[in-house]
Amino acid sequence: MAQATETRRPVIEIKGVSKTYRTRDGEVPSLRPLDFTISDGEFVVVVGPSGCGKTTLLKMIAGLLPPSEGEIRVEGKAITKPHGGVGIVFQTAMLLPWRSVFRNVMMPVEVKGLPRKDYEKRATALLKMVGLEGFENKYPWQLSGGMQQRASICRALVHDPKIVLMDEPFGALDAMTRERMNVELQRIQRETKKTVLLITHSIPEAVFLADRVLVMSERPGTIAAVYDVPLKRPRSLDVLADPVFVELTQKIRKHFNATTTGA
Repeated sequence: MAQATETRRPVIEIKGVSKTYRTRDGEVPSLRPLDFTISDGEFVVVVGPSGCGKTTLLKMIAGLLPPSEGEIRVEGKAITKPHGGVGIVFQTAMLLPWRSVFRNVMMPVEVKGLPRKDYEKRATALLKMVGLEGFENKYPWQLSGGMQQRASICRALVHDPKIVLMDEPFGALDAMTRERMNVELQRIQRETKKTVLLITHSIPEAVFLADRVLVMSERPGTIAAVYDVPLKRPRSLDVLADPVFVELTQKIRKHFNATTTGA
């Protein structure tokens, strides 16, 4: 798997990137210098303790926060402000309750001033792909939590970004729904061929989804380790019992515990 991703062109490049917040009580370092790349079509998952700067990293890649030092490049362009090259999925679906599912999905098209007719077919196709055909005119409160997150994924994909950034997208779901959504997300990524960077606290989720897992240290966060995931795709939930899966999750957990306890 590692050799396959090395031959692809990099679409996200992080070079010496750090972040320090300035507060009334002084400077608060969030991220120590980071250096890594993510290749075209790669699924990378970042796992680490709360407060280690995972979400800060995602916001900087999206251009929502500036780095204190270093450079972020997306598709070869230096990122200095919000840009249209990414779609973002948050921990909660954040659907507007007064808009139908279809109109929620179409929001990026409206905000970016894109031609509506050109993207209506894409929105319909995306909803069908995630199993929401027939729910286009429903409202968010009429959907389950998992269905709402499927709609939010469609919203992130509707303007056809090459990169999808996901911040704990299934953290609010129950365990069984979360497992089903992991399988669904893997299928969506395979069919759309998007480059995905996902943040999670769940080590099993990270290993199940990722081509590579980046383990972050405690705040101020940095990349403490990188693990390739040598499991074939597509992956079903049966892989959770695979000895390779079990060994890798245990290895990451031991490393994670060591880095977060100072052992």
